[in-house]
Amino acid sequence: MGNVGLLYVGAALMINGLMLLGRIPPRSAAVLNLFVGALQCVTPTVLIVQAGGNQDAILAASGLYLFGFTYLYVGIANLAGLAPEGIGWFSLFVAGAAVVYAGIAFWHDADPVFGVIWLSWALLWTLFFLVLGLGKERLTRFTGWTVLLLSQPTCTVPAFLGLTGAYRSDGGTALIAAAIACVLVAAAMLLQKTHQEKRNPHATR
Repeated sequence: MGNVGLLYVGAALMINGLMLLGRIPPRSAAVLNLFVGALQCVTPTVLIVQAGGNQDAILAASGLYLFGFTYLYVGIANLAGLAPEGIGWFSLFVAGAAVVYAGIAFWHDADPVFGVIWLSWALLWTLFFLVLGLGKERLTRFTGWTVLLLSQPTCTVPAFLGLTGAYRSDGGTALIAAAIACVLVAAAMLLQKTHQEKRNPHATR
């Protein structure tokens, strides 16, 4: 069930990345955020109820609420026209929690690939904090591209692998995942630089 939710988190991140890039209006993006946010609150609740007190199962489900609350918050804020600072500061909490979950994946779950994925999410939510919480508007397009480029390899791909029983996690695969994430972040930086140069072609002369 967790992989089903993760699949649609990839869709929500893609939509939110496009929203930050100005391709989708906030109110239009709000609807999917509400759908995915609700799913990511119902799913961990069901998993925890079914866990029967198993602490590892409860721990595995607990992180899903971070996404559920984020997307519900974004959806409601976009529809109501609320200021984004609250989402930004909540994103700081999510980023810190994601680092903890990364450590759990590395050392408790022996799942280094998801450790890398959690660190990637920590980066994304840190960017949300900087843009929405601190108002660093110059980072908006970089954040949009980073969210868009990381949405599929950190969510949709592992979700499909998990759903089909093809997911594997070892040190070598984790290094490949980390390298891919670094390349995609670098690509987002290049796209941001290219956009700035197009807007101000004399700035680099």
